[in-house]
Amino acid sequence: MKSLQLSAGRPYPLGATFDGEGVNFAVFSQHATRVTLCLFDDEGREALLVDLAERDGHVWHGYFSGMQPGQQYGYRVHGPYAPNEGHRFNPHKLLIDPYAKKLTGHLEWHDSLYGYEIGHADADLSFDTRNSAPYMPRCVVVDPAFTWGRKTGGRIARPWNETILYEAHVKGLTAGRPDVPHRGKFLGMASEQILDHITDLGVTAVELLPVQAFVDDRFLVDQGLRNYWGYMTLGFFAPDPRYMSYGDIAEFQQMVARFHAADIEVILDVVYNHTAEGDQNGPTLAFRGFDNASYYRLSNGRYYVNDTGTGNALNFDHPFTLRLVMDSLRYWVEVMHVDGFRFDLASTLARTGGVFDRDGPFMRAIRQDPVLNRVKLIAEPWDVGMGGYQLGAYPAPFTEWNDKYRDQVRRFWRGDDGTVQKLATRVAGSSFRFDHDGRPATSSINYLTSHDGFTLMDTVSYNTKHNEANGENNQDGHGENYSDNCGVEGATDDPKIIAKRAQRRRNMLATLMLSQGTPMILAGDELGNSQSGNNNAYSQDNGTGWINWEDKDDDFLQFCKDVILFRNATPILRQTRFLHARPRLVDGVPDLFWRRADGQAMTTDDWGKATLKFLGAEMRMARGTPAYERRLGAIYIIFNNGGEVRATLPDAPDGSFWSRAFDTSGGIPAHDRPRATTSIATESVVAFTLRELDKAS
Repeated sequence: MKSLQLSAGRPYPLGATFDGEGVNFAVFSQHATRVTLCLFDDEGREALLVDLAERDGHVWHGYFSGMQPGQQYGYRVHGPYAPNEGHRFNPHKLLIDPYAKKLTGHLEWHDSLYGYEIGHADADLSFDTRNSAPYMPRCVVVDPAFTWGRKTGGRIARPWNETILYEAHVKGLTAGRPDVPHRGKFLGMASEQILDHITDLGVTAVELLPVQAFVDDRFLVDQGLRNYWGYMTLGFFAPDPRYMSYGDIAEFQQMVARFHAADIEVILDVVYNHTAEGDQNGPTLAFRGFDNASYYRLSNGRYYVNDTGTGNALNFDHPFTLRLVMDSLRYWVEVMHVDGFRFDLASTLARTGGVFDRDGPFMRAIRQDPVLNRVKLIAEPWDVGMGGYQLGAYPAPFTEWNDKYRDQVRRFWRGDDGTVQKLATRVAGSSFRFDHDGRPATSSINYLTSHDGFTLMDTVSYNTKHNEANGENNQDGHGENYSDNCGVEGATDDPKIIAKRAQRRRNMLATLMLSQGTPMILAGDELGNSQSGNNNAYSQDNGTGWINWEDKDDDFLQFCKDVILFRNATPILRQTRFLHARPRLVDGVPDLFWRRADGQAMTTDDWGKATLKFLGAEMRMARGTPAYERRLGAIYIIFNNGGEVRATLPDAPDGSFWSRAFDTSGGIPAHDRPRATTSIATESVVAFTLRELDKAS
């Protein structure tokens, strides 16, 4: 280190940037009085402390010629400790660079990580002078250059109407499969075994739960648990070390390259709404120590606005907070080559002055950004703050998780009265929520299950949640899951109940794949995976949270492949324009018909029948498409949650007939040619497509 030469450097880019000859350090702090860069030796000892004396605006910077990748570092930041005024500077606390690209590991919980004296009266107003460095991970200078192949280097840019999402956890998908090398790691995700499974299934994009560096909450560690899901981000640029086999960020890039080579997109679940530092009683790890008053939304200086339910919320009204997030997103696209993002609690990101604003700073910034407005953007359209539930309110190009789809499809198949009209709304793409401002019909992310809640198997196996293992007296997790155990709570050997559960899962998945919008399935549902009724497995880094490959349901897996293949081969199910039960301007023919069992159109009185369990949906293509000109631009889908029924099919155009494409009951083979009135099995979904007479077999 004695040979390192310090010069002024530049205020950009922020972070530690290796240029081939040295490293430029630049950090933001508007209210600091002094910023000290701490350099560590190979043994992790604090070997050199250097003040960054140069300051341009609110960016402190310096350049070390001769410094190489691998150098470990951190910061100590001086300034006022005045919590009532929003300032919590404490130079005794080693801080993570908000722009760090790599961390040495994870923090070790210790009272010295807090800027105040724990146990002191009005604790957070006190000042702790213990050195936190022995318990903190260090930042590491990296060179993120990676040799991308011609196939793997660019974005796949698959259209939304050709997309099927597969939400997965890096460790959860791989840890329980013995034949996968590097289980629980990025390299395990990129293994032949996992890639073969995903491609054979037919999905087109993996949506990974958080992989940015995160913290295991102290209260979980004290119970012998971990933050398995990862929604407590500490570093917005660094891959979490727990997912790397050799500590090299290139392992993430290699994973992306492998997925791209298989024509699979990679989407990251990102948590920019809050950080791992919690409220005023939380630790000082990074943002709080650099500039608490700038990074966080505060109430009366001392306290934190908590629209996220996790203790704090980032302040997107501040330009450097907004810049941090935008820089992070661009880094993951341009350097790590991901294809899009799912934004956790996105309503917090869209708040201006604390109020949701669909045209606020973050929304404007991302929509005009030439890098980011071309990737897939998915909003979780709510937070826990006032006015936070904003399903359907996001502007293009955002798509949105549609929890109403999940709940109302579950309720229909559970047998709740009065749910047919709600089912129809969801099957048609939830147009009353999304059909505005030119948004496409793919805007609704339709899902039955996600990481948060019951798995599909548990939805048909449990009436109530069973979260005792989380150590919160079963008080955590959703209370209303719209589930039904089909007669017995939990696992059973009763063949009738097993068959009923399998039938209902087929019905629900078929509904998902036959609906307008963009479908998402939860990894493991295709295998019949259960979490034993735990609907909030965020802390279960064990067999509960991991997918059970050993007991996979091969029959259901094959059904999943078949119905996904059918969707991918049927353009009418993947339209970008909303279908409405009214004549199209182009041809005067309605593109959507709702029918009763007798084939007649649904009436107002029919929609109002609480006990109705039958719905027929005839969907059409627009004039001018090849399918329309061949008179094949229609599909007829029957959702029957009642007993066996005789259903009348719509009139087929001259020269064509309705062919049964698939039937979830399995009682009638696919591609039969039914009569005008045909039998529909109890509790089943049947899809009919038009075929030309001269091609009948």
